[in-house]
Amino acid sequence: MNTTFVYLASQSPRRAQLLDQLGVAHRPLLPAPDEDAEALEAEREGEAPADYVQRVTRAKLDAALARLQARALPPAPILCADTTVALGPRILGKPRDADDAAATLRALSAGVHHVYTAVAVAAGARRLLALSDSRVVFAALPEATIARYVASGEPFGKAGSYAIQGPISAWIERVEGSYSGIMGLPLFETRALLAEAGIACAP
Repeated sequence: MNTTFVYLASQSPRRAQLLDQLGVAHRPLLPAPDEDAEALEAEREGEAPADYVQRVTRAKLDAALARLQARALPPAPILCADTTVALGPRILGKPRDADDAAATLRALSAGVHHVYTAVAVAAGARRLLALSDSRVVFAALPEATIARYVASGEPFGKAGSYAIQGPISAWIERVEGSYSGIMGLPLFETRALLAEAGIACAP
């Protein structure tokens, strides 16, 4: 497939910025108002976090392919991704409200958790997927810090109720794995998938 851009099936500005970092031109391919995009992220009882994030990413890719066809857009590779935070077998999704965000941050405080990001690319008949698994170690979070962070609004819309690129990073002792994967798009895996799909990255 000869193309100069990819479709990014994600509303995340961080993923768009990370694709820019790779030097890959991209166009948004976002759900229509009548699409229930949130339903794709519904959990299944007993599903392991790594399996969950890969299943959701494949579902997002299928939805984006259908969207491309329905809109009769020019053909090009499609990229999508999903990120989940896991404390053991427990999936920590986006917080429902301030109390839920605070409870999640208390659960992550003074402990180790995993951040899984799956990234998928569709190019012609090919479907490619990779999984990034990172470990994050939080220091003990004081209640006042949790309260200020929740009040800032940053936890909302984010798996695990935090953004590693934000001020909460001052309380992260150690990261093992992909920093960009924790942000929402693992650059190493993404570059490899795009190369396999025939999309060159810079440098």
